[in-house]
Amino acid sequence: MHVKGFTKLHPAVPEHLRGTYAGLGSADCIDYIKALGVTSVELLPIHAFINDSHLLDRGLTNYWGYNTIGFFAPDPRYAANRADSLREFKEMVARFHDAGLEVILDVVYNHTAEGNEKGPTLSFKGIDNTSYYRLLPDQKRYYINDTGTGNTLNPSHPRVIQMMMDSLRSWVEQSHVDGFRFDLATILAREPSGFDSQSGFLKACSQDPVLRQVKMIAEPWDCGPGGYQVGSFPPGWAEWNGKYRDTVRRFWKNDAPASDLAPRLAGSGDLFNYNGRRPSCSVNFITAHDGFTLNDLVTYNDKHNEANGENNQDGSSDNASWNCGVEGPTDDAEINQLRMRQLKNFPATLLLSQGTPMLLAGDEFGRTQGGNNNAYCQDSEISWLNWHIEGKGSSLLRFTKRLTALRHRYPIFRRNRFLNGECFEELEVKDLTWVNADGSEMQNE
Repeated sequence: MHVKGFTKLHPAVPEHLRGTYAGLGSADCIDYIKALGVTSVELLPIHAFINDSHLLDRGLTNYWGYNTIGFFAPDPRYAANRADSLREFKEMVARFHDAGLEVILDVVYNHTAEGNEKGPTLSFKGIDNTSYYRLLPDQKRYYINDTGTGNTLNPSHPRVIQMMMDSLRSWVEQSHVDGFRFDLATILAREPSGFDSQSGFLKACSQDPVLRQVKMIAEPWDCGPGGYQVGSFPPGWAEWNGKYRDTVRRFWKNDAPASDLAPRLAGSGDLFNYNGRRPSCSVNFITAHDGFTLNDLVTYNDKHNEANGENNQDGSSDNASWNCGVEGPTDDAEINQLRMRQLKNFPATLLLSQGTPMLLAGDEFGRTQGGNNNAYCQDSEISWLNWHIEGKGSSLLRFTKRLTALRHRYPIFRRNRFLNGECFEELEVKDLTWVNADGSEMQNE
């Protein structure tokens, strides 16, 4: 969820608190989240960030906040009292904890807001450019751009590791957050020789007496060489499972066979079953902030990002989406019925799979972004959650709550060992059997 987007249009949040830490920590918001059946909230970046000049020139902003410049401070724009934003953030976390909910921060240690050689000098460039950033070996004026944002921090340098570790510890010790999701985490494990599951940063985290007690979640890809590393992080780390997302989308579009789906339902043991890792290491998701919402996934074949001012050239064109016969909203009852079935197929698959399920805020009642699959610059009603839940939204919300209740009720959905089809000879039974609709056992195809 996004701190501002979740509360900006919330009718039960006082208007002066909408879009703030205090608003998110209000009783109505927390009661809703608790009733949904989730156990943790992951906040899009709240570290202090700045807006890109090219966005400001177009009257837009860096809404998602993946442009950090202050790794130790909450962004004051999300505070009702900007003069005391840290206190307000801490109070919000405390209220979540009082409700038995964890708070996980999305953190961006792969790059900074200083951009490439044409970008501003704000801090790190002026302090020690050659230490903080990865530079081209033969042209040190220029930055290695494995992030796609202009620069790449250098986690191979001890002072950079120290800065990141000090920052992480401060959020745990001072604000009592429960974990972190690391944006483009492959960069944090890339040494000059390439990706290394025993990189300096990962080793520092594993031995740290503070950080080894909290949840560490990797987004295991970036746009650099060898950037896709799903399943490669060490024990103690969970990972966003992009293969789960892609396979489930293709399956319900009828572009992938059941044999592809089976290992994803069973915890992706083909990716994570090594060195004592458990199914919970696989963070399963179908939608996230980056891409279509669930409603848009079944409503649009193509992205519609015209509002971003980039001639619809931004955002991915490979979404494995299906509009069920008509592009965009329709009054066709048959198509809407099919879309509703799909809207229920996806969360049912997600919440009944082995692994750790992740929901995108608003998907539980079918929010839409009008087909925009890259709303990073839309601090507007395109991105804000519309809380007028009625009709289809109410039905989907009730269905999602039933699924989370089932997951909580039956431990089989939360196993700490992988299901792999092994036969226990003394019992003459397999730990997992796949069956056809007629009850016969499926055969590999």
